[in-house]
Amino acid sequence: MDAPQRIVIKIGTGVLTKEDGTLDSASLARLVAAVADLQAEDRHIVLVSSGAVGAGISALGLKEYPEDLPTRQAAAAIGQTRLMHAYENLFRSFETGVAQLLLTAGDLDSPERRARVSDTLQRLLAEDGIIPIINENDSVAVEELAVGDNDVLSARVAVLLGARLLVLLTSVDGLYPPGGGEIVKEVREVDEVLFFADGEKGKFSIGGMETKLQAVKLAVDAGVETVIANGRKPERLAGIVTDGGDATRFRASR
Repeated sequence: MDAPQRIVIKIGTGVLTKEDGTLDSASLARLVAAVADLQAEDRHIVLVSSGAVGAGISALGLKEYPEDLPTRQAAAAIGQTRLMHAYENLFRSFETGVAQLLLTAGDLDSPERRARVSDTLQRLLAEDGIIPIINENDSVAVEELAVGDNDVLSARVAVLLGARLLVLLTSVDGLYPPGGGEIVKEVREVDEVLFFADGEKGKFSIGGMETKLQAVKLAVDAGVETVIANGRKPERLAGIVTDGGDATRFRASR
């Protein structure tokens, strides 16, 4: 019997929050249903979820993403509890539990700490009906907050687990060429499309397409096929994991 496929799904802030930064409960519910369907088909799913800072912004009475670091970290501390509470309640209806891991880049830079992260994830994935949910530890991280490392974090987690697929869910259908037009369906050399990134990002998010392409390159160079897709259309996930779907697919280098 073949081992279950391992799939890492990174969910961006623009997928999880409304224009005012509050959690979009309807969007999250649709996404959780799609992920639960994937797990029910004997796949091991790991989520890397943004949205904590955005989810905490409204509690602080803010109208836009805070500029100062202490306020961003305070918003993350408030928002992370709201985010996990929402995940737990939604997955429970599918008889699925969740586990939270808050990481910084240092947890994956140190060989000893990286091994502990790997051991924890391996143990969680050995359990039926548990989905690990990872987030950058934004309430204590400093440099990571400035570069939007959840994209790169998800790629590093996918490489660590030897995942078959990394899916980066954002608020657009995929990678667009300069000047617009139809999305690029397939990319075999990431270096050839790095200049496609336009530098734009959502009001409540940190990273943009540039950080996503950096994450893509890290993953595909290590042999993990990667997809950029629209998280607002989670019905496409089933097709994406079977080598189809309306998205941009980056083939692994080896």
